[in-house]
Amino acid sequence: MNQFICFLIILGLLLVIGISFSQEFVPNYDETKVPTFKLPDPLQLENGKRVKKADVWWKKRRPEIFKLFEEQVYGKMPDKFEKITYKLLEMDSGALAGKAIRKQVTVYLVGREDGPKMDLLIYLPNQAHGPVPVFLALNFYGNHTIHADPNITMTDSWVQNNKEFGITQNQATDFSRGIRASRWPVAQILARGYGLATIYYGDIDPDFDDGFQNGVHPFFYKQGQTQPEPDEWGSIAAWAWGLSRAMDYLETDKSVDSKKVIVMGHSRLGKTSVWAGAADQRFAIVISNNSGCGGAALSRRQFGETVGRINRVFPHWFCDNFNRYNENEAALPIDQHQLLALIAPRPLYVASAEEDRWADPKGEFLAAKYASPVYELLGKKGIPADAEPKIHEPIMTTIGYHIRAGKHDVTRYDWERYMDFADLHLKNK
Repeated sequence: MNQFICFLIILGLLLVIGISFSQEFVPNYDETKVPTFKLPDPLQLENGKRVKKADVWWKKRRPEIFKLFEEQVYGKMPDKFEKITYKLLEMDSGALAGKAIRKQVTVYLVGREDGPKMDLLIYLPNQAHGPVPVFLALNFYGNHTIHADPNITMTDSWVQNNKEFGITQNQATDFSRGIRASRWPVAQILARGYGLATIYYGDIDPDFDDGFQNGVHPFFYKQGQTQPEPDEWGSIAAWAWGLSRAMDYLETDKSVDSKKVIVMGHSRLGKTSVWAGAADQRFAIVISNNSGCGGAALSRRQFGETVGRINRVFPHWFCDNFNRYNENEAALPIDQHQLLALIAPRPLYVASAEEDRWADPKGEFLAAKYASPVYELLGKKGIPADAEPKIHEPIMTTIGYHIRAGKHDVTRYDWERYMDFADLHLKNK
């Protein structure tokens, strides 16, 4: 009898293991298996009427689309908060062998030093005559990882463990100084006449699911609230909110041309930069680098990463309402081409990588293409091509797009195109 019970237990365990393996996510990389879908029209009002004039876009259609992304995808950010305060921690006018001005500023996100804070690292070209345009971007492992400069303050925030970077016990170490410099060509950015401002995204909200008990969220809970409501901000919206608070500071810095701040992000931080650009129209140019699902790629294609997979693995990134669309993308009332359309008429750049099928390069291109009618309504030129461009043949109108050789990364090639695009739209303007 005991042997029979043991047999049943073992059989049950094997069945459970078999079910779990059978449910393991297998991405679709076959274009013939992309489902037939119909995209919601960015220029059709919810009442069915067509948007034919710019003022109707601004007064009616854009607010409709923005509200849907707020309530169904990213979650509402706080509309009321204490004015930020900041402290200049350090400034060196002879940084990087005299080529740069380095500033390090602590931004207190709720206006007091005992609340959440983020450290903003700024490099500006030393030979600039007047305020300069600046690229603003979040980074993954701390400001000290973007350059070997020994004077960059090391983050004391929670950091994801990475043996290759010498990070254990979720704390940064000196070993990781400059470890991600390949993604941040600081010297080249400065030589082109641009500044660079960056923040470790974990300063704003650590990137793990703890029910939103850390980071900025608890400072905005109503009495008795312990986590965001289903339509309130997840981590991506929190990181985007942090970019806007960085913009608040940059508007006070007379060495920065705050009318020419370019928000850029890679991967999950590319999702963040696009949502930040949609929510905050102060950003002059918005750049998405390999942002994929929940960023620039169309959700309805279900190619590579999908809505269900991203919500299960990263349940803290989006608002809870987004879970309604797990394996149910056709029910989404919006899609990512409409998110890109919210950037219009400001310049937008979407970049893909040939080997980054997980992020669906074709879906990223199509989203940019299908955002184009809104740009054209507002008097700007969108994506003129019907087909994706070839490798290393960028499109540069008011919407820019390129696909490069290689994998999921930020490369020198990407940065050179972003600076070309910024030159096109910001220089002598």
